[in-house]
Amino acid sequence: MRGVMKEEIPLNARFTWHIDLCLDCRACERACPNHVAYGAILRAMRRPIESARKKSFWRRSLEKAALGLVAHPARLETIGWALDAIPKLIRSKLGHLLPQIVHPLPDSPVYPARGAVIGEVGLFLGCVARITDALTLNAAIHVLTRLGYTVHVPQSQTCCGALHARFGEEASKLKERNALAFAGLDTIVGTSSACSAELSGRIVDINRFLMEAQGWETIEISPLDEKIAVHVPCSLRNVLKGEAYPFRLLEKIPGVQVVPLGGNDQCCGSAGSYFLTQPEMANALLGDKMNMVAESGTGCVATSNVGCAMSLRGAGVKVLHPVVILAYQMGFK
Repeated sequence: MRGVMKEEIPLNARFTWHIDLCLDCRACERACPNHVAYGAILRAMRRPIESARKKSFWRRSLEKAALGLVAHPARLETIGWALDAIPKLIRSKLGHLLPQIVHPLPDSPVYPARGAVIGEVGLFLGCVARITDALTLNAAIHVLTRLGYTVHVPQSQTCCGALHARFGEEASKLKERNALAFAGLDTIVGTSSACSAELSGRIVDINRFLMEAQGWETIEISPLDEKIAVHVPCSLRNVLKGEAYPFRLLEKIPGVQVVPLGGNDQCCGSAGSYFLTQPEMANALLGDKMNMVAESGTGCVATSNVGCAMSLRGAGVKVLHPVVILAYQMGFK
C-alpha cells in the first residue's frame, strides 16, 4: 500500500484483488510489535481503489442508493417494516437474511432511570441494527434503566460511517451529525462492536460499560440453567480489546455455563459488506464457524455485533446479544 501511495508500484488489478480480499479484521494490527495502524492505512487506500475501479452505471447507482439509505435511518426503518410484512412463504425461502421485527425501535428521546439516578448515557442505534436487532436496543435500555441510568436516544443520530469508508466514501459528515446529536452527553454506549470500533473513543461497547457500571448490588438476576457459547467479533477483539467483557457480563447470571466458541481468533466472514463482495471466501469462513457451533453442543450463541449475528443465525441455534440474555434474567419481556 505504501508502494502504491508513493507510485513505486501500480494500482493495478492484482493489487486491487489483494486489498479486496482483506477482511479488515485487523488481527495483523493487534499482532504487530511495531503497532502499525493497519486499519487507518487500509482506509486511506480504499478511496483511490474505488475511484480507479471500473463499475457499471447500475452498480454505482446501487451502491449510492444503499449508502444513502444507511445515512438516512428513517428510510431504512420504512424498508424494515415493509420487509417484515413479506408473506411467510417468501420469508422461508430467504431465511435469516430478512429481519423479523419482534420489538419496535426505541422511539422516545429519553428513558428515565428506575429508582435512584446514578448517571445519564446516550444510546447509539446504528443503521442496520434498526431493522435487524431492535431487540438488543430495547434490552439495553431495560438493563441500563434498571441499574439507574437515564438513557437518551437522540432521533437525529445516523450511521457510524463504517460502510461508507469501506466503499471509499467520505464518512466525516456522518460523524459530525452524530457528534451534534449526542452533544452534552459525556458517555455514549453502543450495542454493535463494529459501530463502537468505527467511532472508537466516542462510544463505549455496552459489555464493557455494564461491567464497569454501578448499581448491580440492587439488581436481582434470575438463574439460567443453560450453556452459552460466546462468539467474539473481530471488532471487539482486535480493535476494542474487549473480548473478556461479554464473558464476565454473562457470568453475572446464576447457574449459567459460559464457554468460548471455538475459532474465536478467526473471522466469521461477515465483515461489513465482505459477505456480499467476497461471497466465496465469506462462505468458507462461515462454514468453519458453523462447524464450531455444532461442536459446541449449545443451543444459544452470544455475539456482540449485529453483522456477525445475522450470519450466525443460519446455524439453527438462538443467536443473541449478551445484553439480551442478561435482560431476560432481569425481567425483560
